[in-house]
Amino acid sequence: MSILSIQSHVSFGHVGNSAAVFPLQRMGFEVWPVHTVLFSNHAGYESFRGNVQDPDEVGAIIQGIEERGVLPECQVVLSGYLGSAQLGEVVLSAVDKVRAANRDMIFCCDPVMGDVGKDVYVRDTIPDFIRDHALPAADILTPNHFELELLTGRKVVDMKSAKAAVDQLLEAGPKMVLVTSLDRKDTSLDSIEMLASDGDETWLVETPLLGFPVLPNGAGDACAALFVGHYLQTKSLRKALERTTSTIYSLLYATREYGGRELALIEAQQDITAPRYRFSASQV
Repeated sequence: MSILSIQSHVSFGHVGNSAAVFPLQRMGFEVWPVHTVLFSNHAGYESFRGNVQDPDEVGAIIQGIEERGVLPECQVVLSGYLGSAQLGEVVLSAVDKVRAANRDMIFCCDPVMGDVGKDVYVRDTIPDFIRDHALPAADILTPNHFELELLTGRKVVDMKSAKAAVDQLLEAGPKMVLVTSLDRKDTSLDSIEMLASDGDETWLVETPLLGFPVLPNGAGDACAALFVGHYLQTKSLRKALERTTSTIYSLLYATREYGGRELALIEAQQDITAPRYRFSASQV
């Protein structure tokens, strides 16, 4: 099975395609990475070099893939950090092309816009583009806690408000929503959760909250990739959530052990397919 992954790329570290492609390959998927930005490293460092890619050039790369006649083989279009709303239009054009070639394809949109403690860190036009255009087109949406609140205009503080916000997103178009970092006031302070819902079922996984001097970037990008990959393999919302959570926690634990600022994707790659820590989901 093949996945077209359209998102950012860094040469040093693991965010965007640099966090998504390798885990999917370890899971056995053929991945076609298309880069929306080319940076030396992610922008969380004190400096970075590189540029947002020209939308026409990104579109040309996708056209070249289309000309190989392989779009019917594509099971998923995965999108992440865009760089500009114009690049978002290129992503949606690619979704339309793949959907015309394979009506069973899945569009998984990771609405990368910001995070708790960082606020919005993308261009001003991107949140509106995601809300008005990408969200309705998506089959799977994978916001973090901050992005869940931003997309819905709701404050999420407990399970009731979390489910209401997720239901609001489901009504707007996606068939499934994965909240990659739910932080509720009505649960333990030393835990973090992931929640997944398709409208009929809602599942929750709780893990210990790991402390870091500087929280590694890219976990959300890896989450979206792992979730859609596990869903393709299992066709189970619950199993996809459990396996994604288990791998991400294990990778973060290994990252803390190694003491690095970047996800230990290479050093702990065995945790992608056989995570050392496993978590079960409960229905809520």
